[in-house]
Amino acid sequence: MAENEWLAKDFYKILGVSKDASEAEITKAYRKLARKYHPDLNKGAEAEEKFKDISEAYDVLNNKESRQKYDAIRQFGMGGARFAGGSGQGGFDGAGFSDIFGSMFGGAGTGGTRVRYTTSGGGQPNLNDIFSMFGGAGQQFGGQQAAYEDMAPRKGEDRNSHITLTFRQAVKGATVSLRVDGKQFKTHIPAGVKDGQKIRIAGKGKAGVNGGKNGDMYLNITVKEDARFSMRGNDILMTLPVSVAQAVAGAKIEAHDIDGETVTFKVPSGSSSGTEVRLSGKGVPGRHGDLVGRVEIHVPDKPSMAMKKAAKAFDEATGDFVSQLGEQR
Repeated sequence: MAENEWLAKDFYKILGVSKDASEAEITKAYRKLARKYHPDLNKGAEAEEKFKDISEAYDVLNNKESRQKYDAIRQFGMGGARFAGGSGQGGFDGAGFSDIFGSMFGGAGTGGTRVRYTTSGGGQPNLNDIFSMFGGAGQQFGGQQAAYEDMAPRKGEDRNSHITLTFRQAVKGATVSLRVDGKQFKTHIPAGVKDGQKIRIAGKGKAGVNGGKNGDMYLNITVKEDARFSMRGNDILMTLPVSVAQAVAGAKIEAHDIDGETVTFKVPSGSSSGTEVRLSGKGVPGRHGDLVGRVEIHVPDKPSMAMKKAAKAFDEATGDFVSQLGEQR
């Protein structure tokens, strides 16, 4: 926080301590308030601003030199300095000024010396007038300080953008073209990106100020749903339709992966719908994921009389299995 803003804030009041509080008392008060208003612990609308004020107050009062400057500036601004006029010109008592600013400027205006000072418009000098007496040793308040701050390098603002990917692009990764300020560039989307994820693209935000770095771009990802495939971590999940006989007896089932290549799953005997079988290393590229087939037992839409009789005979052959299923419902 710039010194020219110190007059506007009472740091002692912010921390809830007296003006003669010890360093230990200041630290104790800060820690108590920081726990109460830290944004990670307090989600209230005013907590973040409150925490900022607390931190500023602690940064100033916890440092001996900055605390002395703060006390001096506050005392001067609240009317603690003694001024006297004469011959139509503004003036002030050097002894009083030394009491206030001695720690800041090495005791300028010593003893009972009478220092005469003329302001631009007559009347009492302001802070800029006072500091100008020291040849810039204590940099002036107001416009000059603001000018220094305006010259400091600042990072440019960040941008937000959106892109929609097919499921295969999200799984395999993709190189996409984007446009910023009328200029096109390409960037790579890593394999395994998820719906709703944000990707940071360094340096593609708004231009920096005074030689500062460019801001970044945050690319919001939307992934289209696929009828057969989905992702779970680094695994690719797919449905694996099987018949009743294949589920009961076990079978080798051929299917097509996300690239359209033929793969073979080994379905163990006694599989039910929801059973998962895996092909190691066939998941998201480079992520050690698997291709997971999720068994779905299918039956004909219009079974014949012979199929119905065979199904009934199968149920009878399972003994108590059907009745046990009924107990689970």
